[in-house]
Amino acid sequence: MATATKATGIQSLQIGLNILEILAIEKQPLKFTDIQNLTSMTKSNLYKYLTTLSQIGLIYRHPHTNMYTLGHKLAQLGNVALNQSSLIEVVIPYFKKITEHTNLTILLAVPSIKGPLISYIVSADYGINIGAQMGTLLPISSSTGVVFSTFEKNVFMKDWEEKELPKFNQSELNQFQDDKEKTRRLFFASKTEPLIKHVSSFSVPLLNFNHELLGAITVVGITETVPKSADHPTGQYVLNVAKEISEYFGFKK
Repeated sequence: MATATKATGIQSLQIGLNILEILAIEKQPLKFTDIQNLTSMTKSNLYKYLTTLSQIGLIYRHPHTNMYTLGHKLAQLGNVALNQSSLIEVVIPYFKKITEHTNLTILLAVPSIKGPLISYIVSADYGINIGAQMGTLLPISSSTGVVFSTFEKNVFMKDWEEKELPKFNQSELNQFQDDKEKTRRLFFASKTEPLIKHVSSFSVPLLNFNHELLGAITVVGITETVPKSADHPTGQYVLNVAKEISEYFGFKK
């Protein structure tokens, strides 16, 4: 009988997470000495961990009291995780209906530090290579990228945009700005074969009560089957679905 091997974890990461758990359990600001007593770490080692965790925003050191609490980055990551989880639960029945109605593949892309991230897919019956799968990051040149650049307000997504824009030449940049203006008016972005030949897409935003971007619905298929206009019946159908989902999260146009 084969013996199961236990995967080896990263000890330094486990120590850092342990510090975060201690701050969460104590539910009050802690002094350096408090954390040292609870972790039994040496002063020099603990100082390195606290400095690193502070630099990335996972903990906060008050400049006057020198006491430590959980940082803003944890709240930000927690909110993203909650939004993604609840958003996926909401869109599942809608995506099945869209696929049945259009016979096209439907993607849900959500914000991440590195750009729009595919977090859910409902594939059409016929098999085509759409150039993306769960966990794929979509470029700014895609229809999803246009929607994110148009509606996303978070600073970390603006950093993504600044890294992506230099990939355009001047002509492409002018076209991209035109696409954004059109998308802002119509809540609809279309791209012909942005990633793979013969495969095109269009995207529409999902927004909340603060007009913040929760994600984007992207419809993908063979170029001839994907509408390029928001006036097309398929485009209107998906826009109405997106409107209904957005209204669930409190959005009012």
